[in-house]
Amino acid sequence: MGNIFNRPIVGVVMCRECIEGHYTQTVEEKYLDAVFAAGGLPVALPQVLASQPYALDSVIARLDGIFLTGSPSNIEPHHYGEEGIEEWIDPGRDKLALTLIRSVLDQRLPLFAACRGMQELVVATGGALHRQVHNEPGFMDHREDLSQSADIQYGPAHPVIVEPGGLLESLLPGTPLFEVNSLHGQGTRRLSPSLRVEASAPDGLVEAVSVRDHPFALGVQWHPEWRIEENPVSRQLFEAFICACRDAMVEERAVQENVL
Repeated sequence: MGNIFNRPIVGVVMCRECIEGHYTQTVEEKYLDAVFAAGGLPVALPQVLASQPYALDSVIARLDGIFLTGSPSNIEPHHYGEEGIEEWIDPGRDKLALTLIRSVLDQRLPLFAACRGMQELVVATGGALHRQVHNEPGFMDHREDLSQSADIQYGPAHPVIVEPGGLLESLLPGTPLFEVNSLHGQGTRRLSPSLRVEASAPDGLVEAVSVRDHPFALGVQWHPEWRIEENPVSRQLFEAFICACRDAMVEERAVQENVL
């Protein structure tokens, strides 16, 4: 397993909900376990960081990468120029994630985003979302069946087609098509020029994006954290992310040594 102190430190966003009358911030174990299994050291980030002057910058300076998790909540539509409300929102997560993304991209730290995390990446860079993909003409229903067990919900739902010449193809050589799970009601409607389409579903919905001219900033619409030990594609993606984080850690240590 190696020296725990040689692992790159990965900040993981948390969600806020009310449990038995107490507001609580949580992150599901599967996300933390996936980061750790790939060789990283996950650290949960409380939402208050986005509201305190200099707090977030101070924390980012100690991190080697950021992982944006999925969540049942939806991004508030005013963040991408639309009116109305969503049934389940998490304003603190919106603020933390969108602020984190912009700071991390400016500092060129590695970033990996899953499901809601990819939608946050789309919105933070100036894109917009379909608020109910299943009601949009031409698209399939990408939601999970909540009456089924988790094994079925997170099982293969449809293939994705990898775009040639991009980051995803370089990470998964010889894998132009593979199956993914699908547990989301919203999806990408429009991308900003700063993002590149990395993969799409058979119905044309964007399933993966990367940030142009960035060492490693990848978003996927599925859940690669689910049992990564059983999924070679998921394992490769997480290991590539942690490798990028490790490179960032080594580079930062070299800078600090030169300063001293």
